[in-house]
Amino acid sequence: MRRSGARALIVVALLLAGGLFISGGLAAAEEQPSAAQMMDDLMYGRGPVGGPFTLTDTTGKPRSDSEFRGKLMIVYFGYTYCPDVCPADLMAITQALDALGPLAEGVQPVFITVDPERDTKLLGEYISAFHHSLVGLTGSPEEIRKVANAYKAFYIKVPDAQGGDYSIDHTGVIYLMGRDGEYLGFMPPQTSPERLTEILRKYLGK
Repeated sequence: MRRSGARALIVVALLLAGGLFISGGLAAAEEQPSAAQMMDDLMYGRGPVGGPFTLTDTTGKPRSDSEFRGKLMIVYFGYTYCPDVCPADLMAITQALDALGPLAEGVQPVFITVDPERDTKLLGEYISAFHHSLVGLTGSPEEIRKVANAYKAFYIKVPDAQGGDYSIDHTGVIYLMGRDGEYLGFMPPQTSPERLTEILRKYLGK
């Protein structure tokens, strides 16, 4: 994946995900580095990205990343109440997989909720609106935080000033993992289906 315009890409990824620089000061309470630090580490390859995990799918079955070996794995962190970034990115992933045709069988898309308190009962219906191969995963808040930190995926709960509801600021990065579970790179929010298709074709051909 292209690394030009690195600093601009950081700004785009953060701002499109909901103003994370503003809420980054609350990160300590969430036991994670700041949004800027995590994006800098991701952009400049500081430390590993990804790693083994076991979470729970929409049927209550434990699912491990190791069961997807032999396929490219797309990993996306989001939540069902996300008003714009998540559905747009998931639709782009869906369209890219549709464009691949039979080659899409070599790709496993995974959606990991960062809002398990609300999403666990909604996840199955939500992911059904996207590609048929999309696997939705949830877990305890502690389990989700551990996996997200391993992927350098920032997210933080933001209370609604008008009431008891809340939203979640998150980076919305699309991660691509290799057939052996190795980290290949990431794509920013709002990457076009055409660009996703191009990248997937490239790695499927290797």
